[in-house]
Amino acid sequence: MTRLFLFFALLTFATATVAAPVHSPWPGGIAILDLGTSAQPQPVATYNAKRVLVFENSERWYAAVGLPLATTAGNNSLDLGDGRRVVFEVQPHEYREQRLTISNKSYVTPDKAQLDRIAGERKIIDAALANYRELELDNVSLATPVDGPRSSSFGLRRFFNDQPRSPHKGMDISASEGVAINAPRDGVVTATGNYFFNGNTVIVDHGQGLITMYCHLSKIQVEEGDMLGSGEKLGEVGATGRVTGPHLHFGVYLNATAVDPAILLPTP
Repeated sequence: MTRLFLFFALLTFATATVAAPVHSPWPGGIAILDLGTSAQPQPVATYNAKRVLVFENSERWYAAVGLPLATTAGNNSLDLGDGRRVVFEVQPHEYREQRLTISNKSYVTPDKAQLDRIAGERKIIDAALANYRELELDNVSLATPVDGPRSSSFGLRRFFNDQPRSPHKGMDISASEGVAINAPRDGVVTATGNYFFNGNTVIVDHGQGLITMYCHLSKIQVEEGDMLGSGEKLGEVGATGRVTGPHLHFGVYLNATAVDPAILLPTP
């Protein structure tokens, strides 16, 4: 097996070469890897046995690899269908802690019936977040789904009523209840539902494993299977599920991996 070593001296990619995102090779980030000239057929790339998004920009193929929050710093590798292996370095990154007080104790320690419900919903959500749909792409940029102050909450190690829980896998955007939420790019609605923790939720597939998720909505205004255009309304901000107030939880996934939405969004 031949080995193609790609080392990046900088953590940013020239905007003239790649429109978005910047190379962000840390846990919860996105590694942008040059796969060669687009005069050759589009490569098939996998990371941890999962298909990876490949897009064409400036006559080059690039892979956009979502890196799990549990990724260990050091050398990682992307496998290509022609036998090549792209080796890249993952940088260390620390996330802060977040401590929240939840008045409804069932959202901290659910009972058996609630746990059964959560397990059933998890299967639906995980299947939608892991979906891979073939589609030609020339970028992976996203428009802002709702205007409002963005928290830097992605990756926070969370404690609810002083009990540790899994890291936060999205961005919280503050907005008043009823404010419109718009699709950040073209896509297909793959799941909707009223889930225990997430409240009213919409999941949208944008192709090649780029998935967005919208939680805590007051209203869902799309159905599974709907084709959405960029900027089309999909629902309204709310405070359903486990929340402390109205806001949008905005999640972004690549190769079934939660990544920091800030990397793909325009600078506010």
